[in-house]
Amino acid sequence: WCHDIGREQAANKPLLKTVFQVMMRLFSPRKTTLLFVIRDKTKTPLEYLEPILREDIQKIWDAVPKPQTLKNTPLSEFFNVEVTALSSYEEKEGQFKEQVAELRQRFFHSISPGGLAGDRQGVVPASGFSFSAQQIWRVIKENKDLDLPAHKVMVATVRCEEIANDKLRRLSADEGWLALEEAVQEGPVSGFGKRLSSVLDTYLSEYDMEAVYFDEGVRNAKRKQLESKALDFVYPTYSTLLGHLRSKAFESFKIQLEQSLKKGEGFAASVRTCTQSCMLEFDRGCADAAIRQAKWDASKVREKLRRDIDTEASSVRSVKLSAIIADHEKNLTEALSGPVESLFEVGDEDTWASIRRLLKRETEAAVLKFSTAIAGFEMDQAAVDTMVQNLRSYARNVVVKKQEKKLE
Repeated sequence: WCHDIGREQAANKPLLKTVFQVMMRLFSPRKTTLLFVIRDKTKTPLEYLEPILREDIQKIWDAVPKPQTLKNTPLSEFFNVEVTALSSYEEKEGQFKEQVAELRQRFFHSISPGGLAGDRQGVVPASGFSFSAQQIWRVIKENKDLDLPAHKVMVATVRCEEIANDKLRRLSADEGWLALEEAVQEGPVSGFGKRLSSVLDTYLSEYDMEAVYFDEGVRNAKRKQLESKALDFVYPTYSTLLGHLRSKAFESFKIQLEQSLKKGEGFAASVRTCTQSCMLEFDRGCADAAIRQAKWDASKVREKLRRDIDTEASSVRSVKLSAIIADHEKNLTEALSGPVESLFEVGDEDTWASIRRLLKRETEAAVLKFSTAIAGFEMDQAAVDTMVQNLRSYARNVVVKKQEKKLE
């Protein structure tokens, strides 16, 4: 194509380099015609385009490694380079068809003197053609450089990689992606997965359209690489979003638990309800953040959220239980201290009997209230029994301390 003159891959320079190398290595010098047909010629005159093309060809020839015996062999010893041009079929259909007809005639008369067949030094008699063709084919089969599918794969590899790199570069500069990335730094973003999926689809679809005519195996492999790199590129933002979702759900748990306890709900029931609500909130956020192109696993973040909730619940539980214990110990102190002191001051023979009745009455009342207060924590019976026993011991210690003070 006219607009590809001077380009590395589009002008098939690697293929031409391979042709030069193989011709020198496998065959003796023989004049072969290289006919370059420039498609969709522009207004630029052919006499300006042809020198550029010939210069590129000469540079390739000069750069190709040559056997020692052919080190100084000029290009003209092997090839007769010709250049012609065809007008654009879309813009000048009539002229294009005339030029094609003229070119066709050149092939029809290729063996005429000065024709496309070259100097015909390598011509063999018809009787030897079969053997000559067999020998040429054997040489071709034994040389991997002449494996056209391999060259096809090489070209596909280079071009598909270029296309993939271009899509990755454009993705990184995409305005929609940059806006989404910036928004996530501030907090959770509703519709994250849908928006990111759309951005990724845009560039993956563009890759598919531009690479559709290249080798399927290479095309698919490079697409997988592109998708993998694109996902690696956007994953940190997804990870940041999960962090926001976890923090939001955790804060929500703390607020909901506090509100539930203020309403008088049981502690264990409140923890269950709030945990279920906040985990559901997190799961919905993860579902909203999921993208079509990957099945990212949020389980580790979810597990951390659950551990945070359990730790917070345990901490609040300890604080609440400590407050209940302290409150009942205070009530016991107030209920026992004054009456016990009064009984000691009277000091008659019924003093200890009265103190024991007082201690039993107040202790049982305190234990009943305490058991009711901690029922909402749904502790196992062994733990409840231990706490009740500690409360009873505390009540006895109040009396003992009053006795010790009396004896001082």
